[in-house]
Amino acid sequence: MTNKLSYILKGDRGIWIIVFFLFLFSLLSVYSATGNLAFSKVGGNTTYYLLRQGFLLFLGVSFIFITHLVPYKYFSKLSVYFFYLSIILLIITLIWGINVNEAKRWIMLPGGISFQTSDFAKLSLIMYLARVLAIKEKEIVTFSGTLKHLMLPIFITCGLIVFADFSTAMLLFLTAMLLLLIGRVKFAYLSAIIGVGIIMTVLFIVVVKSSGASHRIDTWESRWESFRGGEENIQSKHTKIAVATGGLFGKGPGKSNQRIVLPYSYSDYIFAIIVEEFGILFGAIPLVILYLFLFLRSRNIVSKINKKFGTYVTSGLALLIVLQAFANMAVAVDFLPVTGQPLPFVSYGGTSIFFTGIAIGIILSVSREAYDKKEENTLNETSENNGE
Repeated sequence: MTNKLSYILKGDRGIWIIVFFLFLFSLLSVYSATGNLAFSKVGGNTTYYLLRQGFLLFLGVSFIFITHLVPYKYFSKLSVYFFYLSIILLIITLIWGINVNEAKRWIMLPGGISFQTSDFAKLSLIMYLARVLAIKEKEIVTFSGTLKHLMLPIFITCGLIVFADFSTAMLLFLTAMLLLLIGRVKFAYLSAIIGVGIIMTVLFIVVVKSSGASHRIDTWESRWESFRGGEENIQSKHTKIAVATGGLFGKGPGKSNQRIVLPYSYSDYIFAIIVEEFGILFGAIPLVILYLFLFLRSRNIVSKINKKFGTYVTSGLALLIVLQAFANMAVAVDFLPVTGQPLPFVSYGGTSIFFTGIAIGIILSVSREAYDKKEENTLNETSENNGE
């Protein structure tokens, strides 16, 4: 049985184990957190959202499986098309996107399926930057080359996202900066990129506020004031209560009280519900370990691969997933202002699960080639030692 699984599920086994446990955490926590939603939307059918999340996770795992079978070198070429497509989709979203809470983050696909374009853009940008760092080394040693090939894609993507989702734009910008640091872009150039990014953000805020369309900026300001000790908003208040009352051992599965009053308890604030029900020992610590383990396994893969695109794409995608996870957790413990970031592969939802699945699949694709080469080298050494 183990040999059959190893034959089917190639690549790093540790990452497959992480996916399995995140899958379990997601089902347990979403089933509990959507109880109130079930009574208000589907007549009290509490299994509806459990089955729906199970189906979405199954599709997410299918994306992992299919993607991990594709040689990762093909993703280098695809990243160019993905990047330009993501820019088009972000522009479409800004103009014709679905307006929810005064922000346009989704577009409607045929069949009534909503699609959050920033999830695709995050994946596409990291893949594209990994390609540029791998094949344009000679061009990005100059500032003009860095500006053309790295800075512009980052600013265009983050600039299109920031209109509706400040936290996602900032998280993506941070991930991109760390990837460029790994890619040995000169520190002076990185400092210039960060400086320009700060200036553009300030100008954006000034222009939007002066235009009178400052509803999103007012939201950011209220969240920041609440975080700094101002009037506490409902999210911060109830996440603190959930974490505090959960304690070390939690109240037990399905016994959360804050899921009833906490907005989006099944997505943006699911970590607080997990801590309330499973406690720090059985909820918070295992989740932190799982995401840290994902990062460490990715580092291990990087140490085994000798191709630059594989190194950069694995590093970038692992950083993207792990930073988003810790951003979600940090909000629950009041270490960051409210961001609205879902917990990767745990929170309820579709596009986040799908693109996280693709990202994990690409990492596994890189690991599959790295481990296949290692096995091949081992067999060759064995044959040589046996005099064959």
